[in-house]
Amino acid sequence: MSINHRPADNRFAAVSRRMDVNRHVGVSRRQLLSSLAGGFGWMAAQTLLHRDANADDPVAGDSATPTGTGSRPTPHHPPKAKAVIQIFCPGGMSQVDTFDYKPELIRRAGTPFDPDGKLEFFASKPGNCRPSFWDFQQHGESGLWLSGLFPKLSRCVDDIAFIYSMQSKTALHGPGCFMMNTGFTTPGFPSMGSWVTYGLGRESENLPAFVVLPDSRGLPPGGSINWGSGFLPAVYQATTFNIHSGGQPIEDLFPPGDFGTTDRGADRADLELLQMLNRRHLAARPENRDLEARISAYEMAAKLQLSAPEVTDLDQETAATHKLYGLGDDAIGPFGRQCLLARRLVEQGVRFVQIYCGAENTTAKEIRPNWDSHEDVVRDHGYWGRILDTGASALLKDLKARGLLDETLVMCTTEFGRQPAGQGEKATGRDHNASAFTAWVAGGGIRGGQGYGATDELGFKAVESPTYCYDLHATALHLLGIDHTRLTHYHNGIQRRLTDVHGEILHKILA
Repeated sequence: MSINHRPADNRFAAVSRRMDVNRHVGVSRRQLLSSLAGGFGWMAAQTLLHRDANADDPVAGDSATPTGTGSRPTPHHPPKAKAVIQIFCPGGMSQVDTFDYKPELIRRAGTPFDPDGKLEFFASKPGNCRPSFWDFQQHGESGLWLSGLFPKLSRCVDDIAFIYSMQSKTALHGPGCFMMNTGFTTPGFPSMGSWVTYGLGRESENLPAFVVLPDSRGLPPGGSINWGSGFLPAVYQATTFNIHSGGQPIEDLFPPGDFGTTDRGADRADLELLQMLNRRHLAARPENRDLEARISAYEMAAKLQLSAPEVTDLDQETAATHKLYGLGDDAIGPFGRQCLLARRLVEQGVRFVQIYCGAENTTAKEIRPNWDSHEDVVRDHGYWGRILDTGASALLKDLKARGLLDETLVMCTTEFGRQPAGQGEKATGRDHNASAFTAWVAGGGIRGGQGYGATDELGFKAVESPTYCYDLHATALHLLGIDHTRLTHYHNGIQRRLTDVHGEILHKILA
């Protein structure tokens, strides 16, 4: 990797120094440890005490790099953003029903979209032109157009830059998710969050650098591969938080309720032995990155037993904040929790948070579980629009009120767009469209109240400044202080990067 990392002392020498110091820790410190719960909770406190005892040790005191083997990397240039919150909408959001106003589509309503009959959509033949199911209006000082699907988000329009000319290389759900999240349509490549943490390390001592908040209904198309670390060291993959109220913040972080309490003294001795065995096992296998990542994961789990319950406790928030995020609404509440958790996580130093607004693609029961509206746009987008509108607008307003928006880049993306023609006998659905969709960004060095690029007069294809995920990723990395062409990892004979061999910074949307 060409981003600058300073070499550090051997990991195990540092741990040995920590253990030597611990042998001379005073009685009061041991009394403190004995008053804490056993198991990983004790390990977390032990780690913190060792850190204090080794405050002058550049290795023991350094937690910026997730592996614990180096100091905080140096950005290529001064960053505008410290953190990223990415909202991802699986299924394919319709650009012509949300952000991309097309009056010509209204004028041609009911006329054949493809008079020559030469086009073939993803799952249907083109029907007649079908204008938005919601009326568009201009909003804010910028006068940008938004559909009536987003009444709350429309009040934030002057903080948002809309990229109307997004395109994808696929109209398939899984590959579409992979491309937007990793830059490639096939699995096995690192996600954007993994690349960011690989390049910049960890900011928080007691929380992961990269956190994913899946939709309460399940995982997106492609599952956890969307936030995997690919060929990067496994330590850079995301930590998944549980957003359900009252549950464990992370699965299996704590023992079951019926698990008997062990003797703290015996437990402490067992853990010290386990740490020693782990170190010896890894020392003989320095090339095994998965093993090192697993040990690091257990160390982070120990810290998370103390930090995760605190950061996920939304009861600390005011009633006004709960209302802002719609936590009392059965449909809106789960996504509102995700957005509020994202704000709390970046406040505590988490560098990259990804929120999913929608789950795996399946056929509808009452509604589709994501934005894939083949049968009924009003039913599906109407449901999901209300959810996204409340959560995303609350997030932007809350970040801005707390002075965090200027240093937090908020992104809202989807797999691909939908067709301007109606689908189905009643023309109430829309088919997939890889040639055009809209993404939006706000905060973190973005100049709001503007649109970038354009589609044709019907919203079918990007024609002005066509933009791919590579350009969006390059821009996000730039705002974080990273040159996307220099953030690389050698893999199978190739210097790989998030933007592959592509990517242009979207300078026109920068502040």
